[in-house]
Amino acid sequence: MQKPINSNLQSSLYFRLLKYTFKHKVVFVLSVIAMAMFAITDTAFAALIKPLLDGSFVEKDPDTIRLFPFLLIGLFLLRSISGFISTYGISWVGRNVVKTIRQEMFDKLVHMPTKTYDFATSGELLSKLTYDTEQVAEAATKAITVLVRDGLTVVGLLGLMFYQSFILSIGLFVIGPVIAIFVKVMSVRFRDASKHIQESMGYITNVVEELIVGHRVVKIFGGEKSEKESFEGVNNNNKERHLKLALIQGISIPLVQFIVALFLSGVIYFVTSDEYLEVISVGTFMSFITAMILIFAPIKRLAEINVVLQRGLAASESVFKLLDSQSESDRNTDNFNKIFSRNFKLINFNKINFSYYDNDNLVLNDINFSIPKGTTCAIVGKSGSGKSTLINLLPRFYDIKKGNISIDDENINSFSLKELRGMIAYVGQDLTLFNDSIRNNIAYGSLENKSLEEVKLAAESANASDFIDNFDLGYETFVGDNGVLLSGGQRQRIAIARAILKDAPILLLDEATSSLDSESEKLIQTALDELQKNRTTIVIAHRLSTIEQADQIIVLDTGKIRERGKHSELILKKGLYAKLHQIQFPDL
Repeated sequence: MQKPINSNLQSSLYFRLLKYTFKHKVVFVLSVIAMAMFAITDTAFAALIKPLLDGSFVEKDPDTIRLFPFLLIGLFLLRSISGFISTYGISWVGRNVVKTIRQEMFDKLVHMPTKTYDFATSGELLSKLTYDTEQVAEAATKAITVLVRDGLTVVGLLGLMFYQSFILSIGLFVIGPVIAIFVKVMSVRFRDASKHIQESMGYITNVVEELIVGHRVVKIFGGEKSEKESFEGVNNNNKERHLKLALIQGISIPLVQFIVALFLSGVIYFVTSDEYLEVISVGTFMSFITAMILIFAPIKRLAEINVVLQRGLAASESVFKLLDSQSESDRNTDNFNKIFSRNFKLINFNKINFSYYDNDNLVLNDINFSIPKGTTCAIVGKSGSGKSTLINLLPRFYDIKKGNISIDDENINSFSLKELRGMIAYVGQDLTLFNDSIRNNIAYGSLENKSLEEVKLAAESANASDFIDNFDLGYETFVGDNGVLLSGGQRQRIAIARAILKDAPILLLDEATSSLDSESEKLIQTALDELQKNRTTIVIAHRLSTIEQADQIIVLDTGKIRERGKHSELILKKGLYAKLHQIQFPDL
């Protein structure tokens, strides 16, 4: 069971939440003023009952009779106008709060460390961005509407009732603390139930996303039943969490109303006693009863709003935890003058130790080698040997625990992330294409200002121009979600064209041809050969035939360098590389 939010944290969360609301303070203040005017109308209506009855029906005052319809029209006109302004105004503020928080969360996601993505499910992150922000907005707007409008209504009506019978204040001093204690106890339960609902929504989003992304695997391997059962489990969990919240809400709200009803019943009993009726007029009595009837609805909403408030606070804790999480560490944020020279001479991996967790389970152990400019270095080894981890350190997707990578004796941490990554192009096995045109997928991000001619030249160098020209819309053809409308080879060539267009001096290739047919591999290998010209290239290779011409080959095993050298040298050594080669080419 999760720990409840303590009162200090609860206050800080809500005040932080209100800061987003106060960014739109003009509209917010106008809305609050309109809420106050709306609240006044209820009290005014109850107050008008006394002169209406006493003046019209008892004293037969013609002036009061004629004036009352106009007062009633004016009162409800004010109520309508103030109701519209407060409702629309606070909704406008609320949607802007959602927009601002979502934008800040998305900006945070853009700059979150790769390690965070490794350990957080996409469903969990999506749920924070969609479901949690809506709960936060309700706490920032709907809660304020009820607290201000209904709170002032209750205060006004109680004030009128006190004016008409001061003895009611004695009863209020008794009932007030009872309700306050009860609400505080139930708040903890509301917040805890709301946290569990948010978690269950993350699970639902994750299961649905996995089905959408992996629907082909699900169908081929007959996973329909398994996926249905998985979703039924998380869906049922979500239902149970909501029912628990509904149970708490169903118990708490009627209890609050019952306590208030007991109080009001006692009041009615008192004011209708013979002694009291002798000193009270018909108008005063009916005005008092009207105020009591009108006070029921706002009290009910005030009792219910605690659910919204606690749900919003639980969601805001989740949202602010994400917003306060550490972004990628840019060690050179205050000094962007250091330029990454394209004329560097050497990339050095200096005694690197690395682990994903803060323990001694090293994924890379004492990695030490150099790559001269303009050469190709191939990294080979069994699955899980640390190949991908190694090349992910160069663009600083992960921080090195011990040791460093340097460019001509300049630690890569001394360059800004933008400067460092601007000098690196990447083509991997798991490609990322965006649901946009082919042109925009090639000229992506910092390349968006490249001309169409430059894009076409890059596509031609990547052996992609032929199939692109065959599309009716050519370079304006949309590729679908992650390039689903293209073949694997076509997607790979677009990724290569993107890397060619970037024209970065350092190239990272992560098993770029491992899952292609022979014809596609040949086309792509030709494109890769073109891409590697005049560049410093680090290649992770599954098919050893693709790296036989590499200037050096690093053989990794269990995170350590076991062998290094050229292809011919390593074959003659008859070590680990030779064994890997023999497995792929048993007839040689």
